[in-house]
Amino acid sequence: MATNTGQMGYLPRGGAIFCTIPDIFYLPELVFGGLVLSLVASTYLYPYNPQAYVISVAIFCFVITFLWLLIFACGSHHNRSSWARADVAYHGFAALLYLSASVLLAFITIFWDQTIGRDALTYKLDVAAVVFSFLTTLLYVIHTIFSAIRWKSF
Repeated sequence: MATNTGQMGYLPRGGAIFCTIPDIFYLPELVFGGLVLSLVASTYLYPYNPQAYVISVAIFCFVITFLWLLIFACGSHHNRSSWARADVAYHGFAALLYLSASVLLAFITIFWDQTIGRDALTYKLDVAAVVFSFLTTLLYVIHTIFSAIRWKSF
Protein backbone atom coordinates (compact mmCIF):
# COMPACT_ATOMS: atom_id res chain seq x y z
CA MET A 1 0.00 0.00 0.00
CA ALA A 2 1.49 3.27 -1.09
CA THR A 3 1.24 6.34 1.10
CA ASN A 4 2.65 8.79 -1.39
CA THR A 5 -0.02 11.15 -2.69
CA GLY A 6 1.68 11.31 -6.08
CA GLN A 7 0.93 7.67 -6.83
CA MET A 8 -2.40 6.47 -8.19
CA GLY A 9 -2.71 3.66 -5.62
CA TYR A 10 -3.56 6.04 -2.81
CA LEU A 11 -6.97 7.01 -1.49
CA PRO A 12 -6.77 10.65 -0.42
CA ARG A 13 -8.43 12.13 2.62
CA GLY A 14 -9.21 15.59 3.84
CA GLY A 15 -8.69 18.45 1.42
CA ALA A 16 -6.61 16.24 -0.87
CA ILE A 17 -9.81 14.85 -2.38
CA PHE A 18 -10.31 18.19 -4.13
CA CYS A 19 -6.88 17.96 -5.79
CA THR A 20 -6.61 14.36 -6.97
CA ILE A 21 -8.09 12.51 -9.90
CA PRO A 22 -10.70 10.92 -9.83
CA ASP A 23 -11.87 12.52 -6.58
CA ILE A 24 -11.87 15.99 -8.09
CA PHE A 25 -15.08 14.97 -9.89
CA TYR A 26 -17.15 14.79 -6.68
CA LEU A 27 -18.11 18.46 -6.70
CA PRO A 28 -19.07 18.67 -10.40
CA GLU A 29 -21.12 15.47 -9.99
CA LEU A 30 -22.97 17.04 -7.08
CA VAL A 31 -23.49 20.38 -8.85
CA PHE A 32 -24.69 18.94 -12.16
CA GLY A 33 -26.77 16.26 -10.41
CA GLY A 34 -28.39 18.98 -8.31
CA LEU A 35 -29.11 20.96 -11.46
CA VAL A 36 -30.80 17.94 -13.04
CA LEU A 37 -32.91 17.47 -9.94
CA SER A 38 -33.86 21.17 -9.81
CA LEU A 39 -34.67 21.45 -13.49
CA VAL A 40 -36.83 18.33 -13.64
CA ALA A 41 -38.60 19.19 -10.39
CA SER A 42 -39.30 22.75 -11.55
CA THR A 43 -41.44 21.60 -14.48
CA TYR A 44 -44.80 19.92 -14.52
CA LEU A 45 -44.08 16.25 -13.91
CA TYR A 46 -45.91 14.66 -16.77
CA PRO A 47 -45.77 11.76 -17.54
CA TYR A 48 -45.31 10.81 -13.90
CA ASN A 49 -43.40 7.52 -14.03
CA PRO A 50 -40.45 8.52 -16.25
CA GLN A 51 -40.03 11.89 -14.56
CA ALA A 52 -40.29 10.32 -11.10
CA TYR A 53 -37.60 7.81 -12.10
CA VAL A 54 -35.28 10.64 -13.18
CA ILE A 55 -35.87 12.49 -9.91
CA SER A 56 -35.30 9.29 -7.92
CA VAL A 57 -32.00 8.64 -9.71
CA ALA A 58 -30.90 12.24 -9.16
CA ILE A 59 -31.76 12.16 -5.44
CA PHE A 60 -30.18 8.73 -4.89
CA CYS A 61 -26.93 9.65 -6.66
CA PHE A 62 -26.76 13.07 -5.01
CA VAL A 63 -27.16 11.65 -1.50
CA ILE A 64 -24.81 8.68 -1.97
CA THR A 65 -22.16 10.79 -3.73
CA PHE A 66 -22.31 13.32 -0.90
CA LEU A 67 -21.93 10.53 1.68
CA TRP A 68 -19.07 9.04 -0.37
CA LEU A 69 -17.41 12.47 -0.41
CA LEU A 70 -17.71 12.68 3.38
CA ILE A 71 -16.29 9.18 3.85
CA PHE A 72 -13.28 10.07 1.72
CA ALA A 73 -12.87 13.51 3.33
CA CYS A 74 -12.89 12.00 6.82
CA GLY A 75 -10.44 9.27 5.82
CA SER A 76 -12.76 6.49 6.94
CA HIS A 77 -11.50 4.31 4.09
CA HIS A 78 -8.12 3.80 5.83
CA ASN A 79 -6.51 3.56 2.38
CA ARG A 80 -7.78 0.02 1.78
CA SER A 81 -8.11 -1.45 -1.67
CA SER A 82 -11.61 -2.69 -0.84
CA TRP A 83 -12.72 0.96 -0.67
CA ALA A 84 -11.08 1.59 -4.03
CA ARG A 85 -13.04 -1.36 -5.45
CA ALA A 86 -16.26 -0.07 -3.87
CA ASP A 87 -15.56 3.35 -5.39
CA VAL A 88 -15.39 1.78 -8.85
CA ALA A 89 -18.55 -0.23 -8.24
CA TYR A 90 -20.57 2.71 -6.96
CA HIS A 91 -19.54 5.15 -9.68
CA GLY A 92 -20.11 2.53 -12.38
CA PHE A 93 -23.59 1.86 -10.99
CA ALA A 94 -24.30 5.60 -10.77
CA ALA A 95 -23.15 6.04 -14.38
CA LEU A 96 -25.56 3.31 -15.53
CA LEU A 97 -28.42 4.82 -13.54
CA TYR A 98 -27.77 8.29 -14.92
CA LEU A 99 -27.43 6.96 -18.47
CA SER A 100 -30.81 5.25 -18.24
CA ALA A 101 -32.38 8.37 -16.71
CA SER A 102 -30.78 10.60 -19.37
CA VAL A 103 -32.03 8.52 -22.28
CA LEU A 104 -35.49 8.32 -20.76
CA LEU A 105 -35.56 12.06 -20.08
CA ALA A 106 -34.44 12.86 -23.63
CA PHE A 107 -37.09 10.56 -25.09
CA ILE A 108 -39.85 12.05 -22.94
CA THR A 109 -38.73 15.60 -23.76
CA ILE A 110 -38.88 14.96 -27.50
CA PHE A 111 -41.98 12.76 -27.45
CA TRP A 112 -44.16 14.97 -25.27
CA ASP A 113 -43.15 18.14 -27.05
CA GLN A 114 -44.26 16.65 -30.36
CA THR A 115 -47.51 15.11 -29.09
CA ILE A 116 -48.97 17.63 -26.66
CA GLY A 117 -46.87 20.71 -27.27
CA ARG A 118 -45.71 22.60 -24.22
CA ASP A 119 -44.88 26.19 -23.53
CA ALA A 120 -41.40 27.33 -24.52
CA LEU A 121 -40.13 27.75 -20.95
CA THR A 122 -41.03 24.19 -19.91
CA TYR A 123 -39.43 22.81 -23.06
CA LYS A 124 -36.24 24.81 -22.46
CA LEU A 125 -36.07 23.61 -18.85
CA ASP A 126 -36.50 20.01 -20.00
CA VAL A 127 -33.80 20.39 -22.65
CA ALA A 128 -31.44 21.90 -20.06
CA ALA A 129 -32.20 18.97 -17.74
CA VAL A 130 -31.35 16.54 -20.54
CA VAL A 131 -28.04 18.29 -21.25
CA PHE A 132 -27.03 18.36 -17.58
CA SER A 133 -28.14 14.77 -17.16
CA PHE A 134 -25.85 13.60 -19.96
CA LEU A 135 -23.01 15.75 -18.57
CA THR A 136 -23.52 14.16 -15.16
CA THR A 137 -23.46 10.74 -16.81
CA LEU A 138 -20.16 11.64 -18.47
CA LEU A 139 -18.69 12.78 -15.15
CA TYR A 140 -19.66 9.50 -13.49
CA VAL A 141 -18.18 7.51 -16.39
CA ILE A 142 -14.89 9.43 -16.20
CA HIS A 143 -14.85 9.00 -12.43
CA THR A 144 -15.42 5.25 -12.87
CA ILE A 145 -12.57 4.93 -15.38
CA PHE A 146 -10.05 6.77 -13.22
CA SER A 147 -11.25 4.93 -10.09
CA ALA A 148 -10.70 1.62 -11.90
CA ILE A 149 -7.18 2.70 -12.86
CA ARG A 150 -6.49 3.66 -9.23
CA TRP A 151 -7.95 0.40 -7.94
CA LYS A 152 -5.79 -1.67 -10.31
CA SER A 153 -2.67 0.17 -9.11
CA PHE A 154 -3.17 -0.93 -5.48
